[in-house]
Amino acid sequence: MTLFFENYQLLFLVSLGLIAFLYSTVGHGGASGYLALMALFDFSHDSMRSTALLLNLFVAAIAFYHFWKKGYFNKRLFLYFAVSSIPFSFIGGLITINPTIYHVILGLFLLFSIFKIATKLKSKNYLIKKINKFQGLIIGGIIGFFSGLIGIGGGIILSPLIIFMRWGTIKEAAAVSALFIWVNSAAGLIGQYSSGLNLEYDSYKYIIAVLFGGFFGSLLGSSKFKTDVLKNLLIMVLFFAFIKLILI
Repeated sequence: MTLFFENYQLLFLVSLGLIAFLYSTVGHGGASGYLALMALFDFSHDSMRSTALLLNLFVAAIAFYHFWKKGYFNKRLFLYFAVSSIPFSFIGGLITINPTIYHVILGLFLLFSIFKIATKLKSKNYLIKKINKFQGLIIGGIIGFFSGLIGIGGGIILSPLIIFMRWGTIKEAAAVSALFIWVNSAAGLIGQYSSGLNLEYDSYKYIIAVLFGGFFGSLLGSSKFKTDVLKNLLIMVLFFAFIKLILI
């Protein structure tokens, strides 16, 4: 029985690390992946969201550091989205929505994002467009609202939007999304703390696992992987999130 439990934990930890590795290559924290994995391993519903957001903080922070260090962070682009996203994320979090409805909303957006990135993005013909300040604030507020409404960090929405609207390169989208995810995850955890934070007893082990995966994933994503590789990895991440919505 002890051996089974140890193998069970090892499989979970390795899976956590692999999810963190994959998501961090494109600047994502991995919350949707962690939630899917915890659901498969029968974690309690009360602890899943808090634990996923906690792991999100560590992976998004590492991802942001690596992409920022390589010079891919666009501060102005981030501020346009984040200034309005944070308060509207709080407002969205106050509203209760039918799970089926939000699964449909997010699922349709993810499918649209996958199609656009797979068919329209050509690295050799990628012209960057300037985003209007007010346009960014409005879009940031909308993303923040839906992020709070459906309980995600927002990167899964923001990064494909930046890419297929051509407001930044894939690596710029990764850097901006990483910090965007961090601030939204931090706000979410603070809100949960005020109403009673539920974390798994072995959270420190999970943090170590995602730190390893997130470190090497974001290191390769920010320096070694070329645009086409990152495009395919982002499609994989979006598709994984879509499958999670359908099956879990």
